[in-house]
Amino acid sequence: MTLHSVDTRTFESSQGLLLDSGERLASFRLAYRTWGQLDSRRSNAVLVCHALTGNADVDQWWPELLAEGRALDPRRDFVIASNVLGGCYGSTGPASPRPGCRRHYGPNFPHLTIRDMVRAQARLLEHLGVRRLSLVVGGSMGGMQVLEWAALYPQRVEAIAPICVSARHSPWCIAWSSAQRRAIETDPCWRGGWYCAEKGPEQGLAVARMMALVSYRSRQSFGRFEREERQPGYFQVESYLDYQGRKLVQRFDANSYMVLTRAMDRHDVGAGRGGVAAALGRLSQPALVVGVDSDVLYPVEEQRELHRRLPAGRLEILSSRHGHDGFLTEGRDLSERLAAFRRRLTKRSAA
Repeated sequence: MTLHSVDTRTFESSQGLLLDSGERLASFRLAYRTWGQLDSRRSNAVLVCHALTGNADVDQWWPELLAEGRALDPRRDFVIASNVLGGCYGSTGPASPRPGCRRHYGPNFPHLTIRDMVRAQARLLEHLGVRRLSLVVGGSMGGMQVLEWAALYPQRVEAIAPICVSARHSPWCIAWSSAQRRAIETDPCWRGGWYCAEKGPEQGLAVARMMALVSYRSRQSFGRFEREERQPGYFQVESYLDYQGRKLVQRFDANSYMVLTRAMDRHDVGAGRGGVAAALGRLSQPALVVGVDSDVLYPVEEQRELHRRLPAGRLEILSSRHGHDGFLTEGRDLSERLAAFRRRLTKRSAA
């Protein structure tokens, strides 16, 4: 599956990549997009990291942030976004052909971590000639990448903005992910990850998406449906979830969903670094930590922990009825807060 914008380009690395699992990819590719121009000092780059089923098309899913006069301004910034390793929008993932084989990777794609994704992105930035990142920003799974960028490459990252994310995936989040994967695995077309039908496990992936959406939103958000029925015994909210499930099936690969949710479950910025407190305490970059007051998946107490432990952290809480998805639906508010954060950084560096 390679659905992506016509403006998407592809970076191919033949150097190989050693993964945290001990396995090695002999080569890999990342689909990416850019906006703006890299300046002569090669230091005006901003990396945007996407969420679980996202892609490199930041202008589509964060249009309020990426525009002239907004937080990410192509007149000033060289904005970069890539589809993550393990994804299905042009980057190497389970749906990609396996070198030396007639089949795609499928369920045999190596286990990934968020750190693996970041190391692959680092290769892309080297290819683009980027020496330093003025900002790394992203929400949810993208926020996990933000934290790992700061930890893995502290000398290359000037500031970070982790949004609607935690220092490590909670048992609550792992439970949601596990139930979604089980929905895929119990689909009659799954068969261990090898699809027995051309279109794959449509029902299982659709159900996984329906479950995820319940966690992404809030009770207040679903209140807009009231108890309206599309037909006797079939409620409007059921129709909404069915529709969203079908939409994901049309654009996403089930094996990628499995790989990426497992990578999220492994997320722990303190792993191998002496624990969360020690790891975050070493991240000296100015950090804008953002939460959403109605987020039930990554509640604000988790962002408060990041703020408390990051030496140069600043906390902002968005007000939204839309739960975890508030970091997408409240784009204008988020853009204003991120822009203000960046203005403060500029003033500090000029002082």
